[in-house]
Amino acid sequence: MIRFEDVGLRYPAPGQAAGPEVLRDIDFTLPDGAFRWLLGPSGAGKSSLLRLMYLAVRPSRGRIFVLGTEVASARRAALPRLRRRIGVVFQDFRLLRHLSAFDNVALPLRLAGRPEGQVRADVTEMLRWVGLARKTEAAPDALSGGEQQRVAIARAVITRPSLLLADEPTGNLDDVQAERLMQLFKEMNRLGTTVIVATHNDQLVYRHPAPSLRLENGRLTGSA
Repeated sequence: MIRFEDVGLRYPAPGQAAGPEVLRDIDFTLPDGAFRWLLGPSGAGKSSLLRLMYLAVRPSRGRIFVLGTEVASARRAALPRLRRRIGVVFQDFRLLRHLSAFDNVALPLRLAGRPEGQVRADVTEMLRWVGLARKTEAAPDALSGGEQQRVAIARAVITRPSLLLADEPTGNLDDVQAERLMQLFKEMNRLGTTVIVATHNDQLVYRHPAPSLRLENGRLTGSA
């Protein structure tokens, strides 16, 4: 499903071709259908590792395989199809401000060409499940941080992706909503989705024990 082989990542630096490596010598393999916590202190490289997984950046060195595809050798035309199989919950939500909550969640289905009747039924049910049945027509700016987070989560899972990546998905949620979210992630994982959740929430990890990837200073210091 996912394999990293001796991966390093550098970002461009002002006045230089590239800055120092933010990820170094990353090696791991995740089997199909895995659930993993991604752990480590702020600045350890968790978000950068997720960006490599959802193909936002390419590694400076090493090889990455995502959903059975070697990213570096894949044809450019194949990457959009691969990205459509990946759901991402961004830490900063990345909702489209000119679209309602309903239309933000519906967007991946419409891009995939789903019939509008199916789109309406699926999005209505998903927004009901995340507790936003009465906010379907609200613009993102009219929603609280926690409500925006739930819209972002609904958008990430609405297509039932093969790979789900979540970057601090419970940061704006109360304990009840966080537990509800975890039940959704675990059910998706039970149905075959590979799920990777980056978090600082030690209580959440304690309540839902699972193997983890742990980063420190850009290096993978533990995996299980």
